[in-house]
Amino acid sequence: MNKSLAFAAASLAVTATATAAPNDNAGSARRPNIILFLVDDMGWQDTSLPFWTERTQYNKVYETPNMERLARQGMMFTQAYAASVSSPSRCSLITGANNARHRVTNWTLERDKSVDLPSDVVNCPDWNINGVSQVAGTPHTYVGTSFVELLRHSGYHTIHCGKAHFGAMDTPGENPTHWGFEVNIAGHAAGGLATYLSELNYGHTKDGKPTSLMSIPGLEKYWGTGTFVTEALTKEAIEALDKAKKYNQPFFLYMSHYAIHIPIDRDERFFSKYVRKGLSDKEAAYASLIEGMDKSLGDLMDWVERNGEKDNTIILFMSDNGGLATNPTWRDGELFHQNYPLLSGKCSLYEGGIREPMIVSWPGVTRAGSKCDKYTMIEDFYPTILEMAGVNKYKTVAPVDGLSFVPMLRETGDTSKGRALVWNFPNVWGNNGPGINLNCAIRKDEWKLIYYYDTGRKELFNIPADISEQHNVAAEHKDIVKRLSRELGEYLRRVGAQRPTFKSDGKPCPWPDEV
Repeated sequence: MNKSLAFAAASLAVTATATAAPNDNAGSARRPNIILFLVDDMGWQDTSLPFWTERTQYNKVYETPNMERLARQGMMFTQAYAASVSSPSRCSLITGANNARHRVTNWTLERDKSVDLPSDVVNCPDWNINGVSQVAGTPHTYVGTSFVELLRHSGYHTIHCGKAHFGAMDTPGENPTHWGFEVNIAGHAAGGLATYLSELNYGHTKDGKPTSLMSIPGLEKYWGTGTFVTEALTKEAIEALDKAKKYNQPFFLYMSHYAIHIPIDRDERFFSKYVRKGLSDKEAAYASLIEGMDKSLGDLMDWVERNGEKDNTIILFMSDNGGLATNPTWRDGELFHQNYPLLSGKCSLYEGGIREPMIVSWPGVTRAGSKCDKYTMIEDFYPTILEMAGVNKYKTVAPVDGLSFVPMLRETGDTSKGRALVWNFPNVWGNNGPGINLNCAIRKDEWKLIYYYDTGRKELFNIPADISEQHNVAAEHKDIVKRLSRELGEYLRRVGAQRPTFKSDGKPCPWPDEV
C-alpha cells in the first residue's frame, strides 16, 4: 500500500455495527487502564517543559511541574500534530479519519449553520457543519466508528469528562454517550465555555437557565462554591474513577479540559503568582489557566498512584490545536508570535497552529525520560489506543487514516518516515493572520508545502532547518513543490475533500497540482 497517499487506511467495513474483541494472544494478562488527557487550545510552548532544543522565555515563565513529572516517566513527542481548529481535530480523534476525509473542516455548534465568515473572493464549500456521528440520517455529517465504542465492546469502562465538540446541537454526535462513553460529565455540542467561574454558575442564571450556548451543563453542585471549572471537572473525574475502581474492569478516561480556551478568566489559585513574576493581568490570567490544567494532571496522576494503578495505567497528553495568537483582547505581546519559536497560532497551518505538546507514559514500554523527534498526527491516537488495549480485531464503517505510533513508543520503528500528513482548511475563520484561512498543506519528511486556494500561492519550508517558517524556498525547489503539489492534490481528490469556489464565475478553486 502507498503509505504517502493512503495514510495506511483500513478497509471499509461490511457492517455498521461496532464490534471488537481483545487480542486473542493477550492471555490472562491484565489489560491497562488508559487516560487520554486533552487540553483545549494549548500551544507548543505553553509549558515549563521544553519541546524545542532549548528553553524559551515561555518555558521559563509558565509552571507545569506535572507535565515535567509525566515526561520523566515516559516519552515526549516534539513533532506531534493536530488540525488547526478544535472540531476537525476531535472528529479525527474519535473516528480515526483525516480532516480532509471527514470534511468537518471548521468548528461546529448549531445544527445546519456554518460558522464561516464571508470572503470577498470565494464562497466556502458545503462542509460537514453538523460534525460526525456513528449513524446515518443527519445531513452534513460524516459517519464513522468510534474507538471508544470499540473499547467498550471489548470490556472497558468508558468515562468522558469535559469538552466534547464532536457534533452540532440536536444531532446524535453532540452527546458523548453516542460515542460509547458510559459516563458523560459536562460534555455537549459546544466547543468553548461561557465562563470558568462558579460565581457565574458556569454560564447559568440563579434559576438554572443557560445564558449562552457555551454554558457548561451538569456541574450544578459547584455553583457559587468558588470552584474554578478546571477543578470541578477534575473532582468529577476522580469521583468517576473511584466508582470505576470497584468494577473490576479496565477503564478509559477521556479527560478533555475546556482550559485553556477563551474567555481567559483568572484562576485565582495561581493568578497572583504570575503578576508577581511581572506578567500583565492578561498574561497572568493565561498562565493561571495553564497551571490549573497542570494541577488537574497531577491530581489524576496522584489518584493512579494512590490506588495502586501506576504500573498498569497509560497516560497520554495532547492538545487539540495551537495556542491563540491572533487576538489582543485575550493576549498581550506581539501578535502571531506567542508560540515562539513557532509562527502564528490557532487556525493557522503554520507550525504554531498545528504543532502540539504531547507526552505518553506507558509503564513497562516507554523509556523514562525519553524523547521522540519523529512526527505523528491526531488521528493516530485511534489505532494506537486500540493497540494499547489489545483490541486488534475490529471493523469500522469507514477508513481509518491514523497509523499506530506504538513502534515509536517501543523505539522499534519510525512510522513517520516517508509518510505524508495532510491538512485541509477551505474555510474562513474568525481572525486573520499568517497561514490562516482558505488553504491546505502537506508535510512529508523534512518538507512542508502550504497552498492557498484563493490566490494560488505556494509556500515551501524545510521544517527542521526553519522551524519558524521564515524562509519560503518554493522558488529554489520547484521540483519538490511540483512533487508535493501532485501528492497533495491526488490525496484531496481521492478522499473527496472540498474546496472553495470563486465568486466571480462560480468555478472551483484549482487543486494544488493544477496551479
